[in-house]
Amino acid sequence: MSGPSQWRRRQQRLSLTGEICPQCSARLFPPRDVCPHCGGPARIPYALGGRGTVYSFSRIMSAPEGYEAGAPYYVALVALDEGPLVTAQLTDVDPEAVSIGMPVEMVTRLMKRDGDRGLIDYSFKFRPVLERMAG
Repeated sequence: MSGPSQWRRRQQRLSLTGEICPQCSARLFPPRDVCPHCGGPARIPYALGGRGTVYSFSRIMSAPEGYEAGAPYYVALVALDEGPLVTAQLTDVDPEAVSIGMPVEMVTRLMKRDGDRGLIDYSFKFRPVLERMAG
């Protein structure tokens, strides 16, 4: 992804900013011009909370070009609390603990480094929800 392209998509890639449809109230991610639920325009920005559960997952052993340094890793389909399904890498997780239904939360992490051009690509990933200490 080019530098300008990364800049244009920074809101949805770093903070899970989607849209809400004013006609049917569907929460959408990624942002799009037309709501897939009702066909109306969906242009109202909406900040998704970043919490959800693992709906499905897969272990990637042979990563695509540019992502080899992180392999093996898990990619999950995450059902966000607000409704949208998001595909993302899992991070900070014990491989034996990955499971369908596991509660997760969004974090921003390094995706890859492009040594030739000097670009560092950050994006959202999901990690298991950290239990907060009472007190």
